[in-house]
Amino acid sequence: MVKISTLRYYILRRVILSIIVLFGITIITFTLTRVIPTDPAALWVGPHARKEQVELARETLGLNKPLYIQYIIYMNDLLRGDLGISIKTHRPVVEDILTFLPASLELIVSGMLLGIIIGIPLGIFSALKKDRHIDHFNRIISISFASMPSFWLGMILQLIFFKNLGILPAGGRVSSSIAIFSPINRITGFYTIDCLLSGNWIALSDVISHMILPALTLAAYPMALATRMIRATMIETLEEDYIRTARAFGIPDRIINYFYALKNAIPPFITILALSFAYSLTETFLIEYVFDWPGLGRYASIAIISVDYPAIMGITLFIAFIYLFLNLLVDLIIAYLDPRIRLR
Repeated sequence: MVKISTLRYYILRRVILSIIVLFGITIITFTLTRVIPTDPAALWVGPHARKEQVELARETLGLNKPLYIQYIIYMNDLLRGDLGISIKTHRPVVEDILTFLPASLELIVSGMLLGIIIGIPLGIFSALKKDRHIDHFNRIISISFASMPSFWLGMILQLIFFKNLGILPAGGRVSSSIAIFSPINRITGFYTIDCLLSGNWIALSDVISHMILPALTLAAYPMALATRMIRATMIETLEEDYIRTARAFGIPDRIINYFYALKNAIPPFITILALSFAYSLTETFLIEYVFDWPGLGRYASIAIISVDYPAIMGITLFIAFIYLFLNLLVDLIIAYLDPRIRLR
């Protein structure tokens, strides 16, 4: 068990390091978004604005000030929780993130659950059938999914299930007919939960059908990682001396496989799982664009294309914060699960 004082010191040190990392990210991202050869003031007022309107927008946005002054103003606003105004939507970036985030989280959680539910049993099965045909088949599948570009997999699924079979929609979050005749009452922003809370079963069926293809696309990478990680760790554990001793004492294989071996495979899997979740936040940039999914990834893609630098800054900082938070959370969980690990 980790001592409380050691744990507090570890958390404090990690929080300070995280703040330093976030500070460095603000400098790099702010500089890069400002050196791009474009005119945010012209984007702000639109393509048919007069020169006076562009100059007024430049003054309003503070673009006439030196770059370091603009950065100081941005950091002052950031410390008050203000990420600026989106040039594209003309709304606060915080408001935009909160609007689009539920759709992305719903998709990511669905994809991660699918990846775990499929990946863990495949990893266990491959470890128990090591070097047999089924093991080789699982390894080929997992390597293929881990290395396959997500947007390409998404388009393949659209060709099969939408164009050829016609059983699943190609994109969107809900059908137009459902949006008109059975509209979803937005409560949490998670359409599946909102449909359950309001008892809108017709819309729930439509939402799930729209979610299947993007969720499967998103599940491919965590599923492949889970399969390979569980397989490798269980094979290593099953060759340990204490496992052979357990077998010599007549302990059933079921207990050895699923209690001793699988238990040791969980800590490294949690690390991979958390990093996969953070990775999925950036992976959704392409997946949401391919499936026309109105989430944070699609919002970020549009922001990058339109050089909406306040939105780019806000999303970058948000994703960096999620990465750092999940890393810290995983380290603490592993420290409690695995007594061999000591926080230093």
